[in-house]
Amino acid sequence: MKNRAFKGFAFVMALTVCGSCSLKGTKSAMGGQLTGVPNRPHYAPTVPYGMVYIPTGFFHMGASDEDVNYALTARSKAVTQGGFYMDATEITNNQYRQFVYWVRDSIAHVLLGQVKSNKDGQSFIDWRAKINYADPATQQKLDAMFYPPQDRIWNRKDIDIRKLVYHAESYDLKDAAMDEGRSPRDSFIIKTNTAIYPDTLCWIRDFSYSYNEPMARMYFYHPAFDNYPVVGVNWEQATAFCNWRTNYWNDYRESRHEYTEGEFKLPTEAQWEYAARGGRNESPYPWGGPYLRNKKGCLLANFKPERGDYASDGGLYPVRADSYWPNDYGLYNMAGNVSEWTSSAYYADASTFEMDMNPDIEYNAKPTDPPKMKRKVIRGGSWKDIGYFLQVSTRQYEYQDTSKCYIGFRSVISFLGRSKGDFSKQ
Repeated sequence: MKNRAFKGFAFVMALTVCGSCSLKGTKSAMGGQLTGVPNRPHYAPTVPYGMVYIPTGFFHMGASDEDVNYALTARSKAVTQGGFYMDATEITNNQYRQFVYWVRDSIAHVLLGQVKSNKDGQSFIDWRAKINYADPATQQKLDAMFYPPQDRIWNRKDIDIRKLVYHAESYDLKDAAMDEGRSPRDSFIIKTNTAIYPDTLCWIRDFSYSYNEPMARMYFYHPAFDNYPVVGVNWEQATAFCNWRTNYWNDYRESRHEYTEGEFKLPTEAQWEYAARGGRNESPYPWGGPYLRNKKGCLLANFKPERGDYASDGGLYPVRADSYWPNDYGLYNMAGNVSEWTSSAYYADASTFEMDMNPDIEYNAKPTDPPKMKRKVIRGGSWKDIGYFLQVSTRQYEYQDTSKCYIGFRSVISFLGRSKGDFSKQ
């Protein structure tokens, strides 16, 4: 017993001696003082391309005027919102197409065997390898990606959009926090496979007895609409896009040995309303108000004015994502054009129980959940809505697995700090 105790004591002493030896160089550099780890990289906030900075602030969330639609269920609530970056415009067709092409090319690279292995034996796609989709030999190797002969029109080999599936993995922080470390980590890893091609047929399905076939055929395909907001994308597809954008950006930064940033996400309902107000706390619209026209009589958004004169505001269907004047934060079309998905689950009485600092009601509904659990908040009104729905406080919802020709989205990423001025002092 004495010998065993001596061994334990000797082991502790050895650790102490080794620890002091390893810190000799550090001691001299720090003078024996608690100064923090030296030579840490200087952090300067990076503004993601196409985004604008929304500073930390306070606002009154909820109806500034009558809440006719929901009979005052969305009561005004004092809220403090942390800073973040937000897309200046809705995500456009061409931006979403980059995501679609990335998924398409990923599948093609695998089918063509254009995959390499690193020194640890992990496989990765060789993005430098070219793919000529017009080459008949290449098409033959990629047959699994194309429609089978019976599904072709004029025997044209088109890519089967049902094969464009994005695999995402994320960690459910909220469930993990409630579990308090009792369960293994894999209990909270969420893996999803999402078909990501927009539902172009929603143009016909949403409006019966209306000739919308040209929009169904051309809106996502034709370059004339490249800078128009993408529609026909459900909440799950918008979430998959944000996941891809996060990995796409952080992979690039890691390849340059730079620190990674946070996650791109759909805005919470509070983030969306705070950003839409543009610092105008009690105003009904992003530009202020109380009217939908300026002093020259020009309409200030793309919506359905005068009981159906869709064209009087300069648009018929959606317009370019950077149309009309931006609000005071530099955000375009926070009212009208297309409604926008948020990350928040819809509850009519959310204001009565949600937090007053960075409020967020998140629920990852499963396919087997009842429809009520799949409701997600949409905001902003659209080209087919009347003026009431353009108010920054008006709440609507749609089901997360449905797509509409009047709903798009934009993404946000958290600002890692209190204000930009803090980092200039480092």
